[in-house]
Amino acid sequence: MRLEQLTFLDDGAQLFRQALAADQLHQLVEVLSHLPPDHAGLRLKGIEGLAPFFAASGPIGNCAASVLGAACRPVRAILFDKTAATNWALGWHQDRTIAVKERIAVLGFETWSVKSCMQHVEPPFVLLSDMVTLRVHIDPVPASNAPLLIAPGSHKRGRIAEQDVKDVVRNCGTVACLADAGDIWLYATPILHASEAAITPMHRRVLQVDFTIAELPGGLEWLGV
Repeated sequence: MRLEQLTFLDDGAQLFRQALAADQLHQLVEVLSHLPPDHAGLRLKGIEGLAPFFAASGPIGNCAASVLGAACRPVRAILFDKTAATNWALGWHQDRTIAVKERIAVLGFETWSVKSCMQHVEPPFVLLSDMVTLRVHIDPVPASNAPLLIAPGSHKRGRIAEQDVKDVVRNCGTVACLADAGDIWLYATPILHASEAAITPMHRRVLQVDFTIAELPGGLEWLGV
């Protein structure tokens, strides 16, 4: 299957080719240039200059808006910077946590944790099902440079028990999300995904952003970006 044939509706993933023009990509790199390099996952908050990119009319936000509508907003951002020195691998899994402003006991919100001084929690799965995740590619990601692997359609299986992950991946198949600089991959937040170590490591910076239109119950608030 050609990557452009994947659709969010059917597969839970969609590629937006050259979503960022060369000048927009340069501006994004400038906005992020003060951040420390070589991080497996640097959680971002309060980065001046990102808002225009994430707005529903911006080059990143409009990809999310194409699925969620213009009321969508970013609720978490992580910068991945994979190099030869930080050439990690990540097994098949679903993303199950969200970032909130403070810990409040609300039914269905469980397994609290603190990551990079930010409060995280596992919400009811239905909330994750209404979210999308965007991966903004700052550098090219050929097959040799550890592209994200996804199992198309796995987001429709609900919360997948760890012992069932291999079977679901086998049944759904695997797609390597190859990308050029400026491309954006959009996928359903709970889709099964993984990442192998790069075969020939090169700089591979990816800005990952979660979007939603949902409000949180019981006084909980999204941390936001």
